[in-house]
Amino acid sequence: MREMIEPRGPVVGSIRPPGSKSITNRALVCAALADGTSRLSGVLASEDTAVMVESLRRLGFSLSHNVDAGVCEVTGCGGHVPCESADLFVANSGTTVRFLTALVTLGQGHFRLDGIPRMRERPIVHLLRALNGLGANTRSELDTECPPVVVQAAGLPGGTTTVAGDISSQYLSAMLMVCPFTKSETVVHVEGPLVSTPYVAMTLEVMRDFGVTVSQDSLREFRFPPGVAYRATQYDIEPDASAASYFWAAAAVTQGKVLVEGLTADALQGDVRFCDCLAQMGCQVKYLPTGIQVTGSRLKGIVVDMNDISDTVLTLAVVALFAEGPTTIRGVGHIRHKETDRIGDLARELRKLGAKVHELEDGLQVIPGTMKPAVIDTYNDHRMAMSFAIAGLCQSGVAINDPGCTAKTYPGFFDDLRKLAKG
Repeated sequence: MREMIEPRGPVVGSIRPPGSKSITNRALVCAALADGTSRLSGVLASEDTAVMVESLRRLGFSLSHNVDAGVCEVTGCGGHVPCESADLFVANSGTTVRFLTALVTLGQGHFRLDGIPRMRERPIVHLLRALNGLGANTRSELDTECPPVVVQAAGLPGGTTTVAGDISSQYLSAMLMVCPFTKSETVVHVEGPLVSTPYVAMTLEVMRDFGVTVSQDSLREFRFPPGVAYRATQYDIEPDASAASYFWAAAAVTQGKVLVEGLTADALQGDVRFCDCLAQMGCQVKYLPTGIQVTGSRLKGIVVDMNDISDTVLTLAVVALFAEGPTTIRGVGHIRHKETDRIGDLARELRKLGAKVHELEDGLQVIPGTMKPAVIDTYNDHRMAMSFAIAGLCQSGVAINDPGCTAKTYPGFFDDLRKLAKG
């Protein structure tokens, strides 16, 4: 299947993207571990959240999910896992496999987590080592340092452990969410540089909203006394800032004006800082009480470290095609381990559109060239599909292969883009 993108004039309008995937999956885990019934609103309906919901059900948690209303009610079990055995399919959801690997260590019994072939290439060994350092029994079933993961659970004793920070912040987030339920005082140290720190801050904020405040030292050391627990709550999930980046980018490349509703300068998600990159490139950014508005203008290339907002690297790289001069993105070597190699595969598709691209150890440089039509391969990566669709708003003949891969986080993306582009 292929999606042809129709070029438009300046894109002008407002939109509210669906709820944040990152917050949704964190809130689902905290609600499942809380004591009592939580009501989550603004819940994202996507493949990544669906596999989380289904996996929690298979683990024995009671969940009712009204997809149309974006509401999920979760009856937590106070840090216990109801089931004694489960085989969980997580598709290609990194948050699900990492968060639930940690969660099932709190249970009693045998658990296995697996996904699509690409999931079997995504490293998880650093999380397994950190959990085993607290007394868990986890392993890579095929000894590849990747899923499938097997957990023989008998509760999580606790103690002191170290988790690597330079591959994915999700390892640390997974540890943080389950450590309130260790049997003894627990200390988690971060080894090496920590990537995507706003996502760790997000995890801590969601935990705080569910009643657990973590003692920590500059995101390097975290302490958990025994006896703390989550409490059930009503929780509203804000729109997805990574998804919003595509609409801000649409304004940038078409010299239009787009307001993304429901996100503000103090949003929980660090990806709103993508707008700072657009401002450096020449766009006008307004932080309003009801949302964030970007007005496009003549664009210039920039040099930027996107370590903290790496999910928006693909979006910025496509915007860079329409700038004057090269754009250099640094600090994102870890994105080679995402749904696809988001440096190598990104570079390959940018070249199809006429750019010169230099791959760097920790990023890439995009040098704009004469734009040309192209059929974009997406590598089953939702962000490849959504980012390159923005190029098609200005360049005729851009087609996106396998547009359905956007179901991972944003099933209605192409419909929303068409509605916004038509005004």
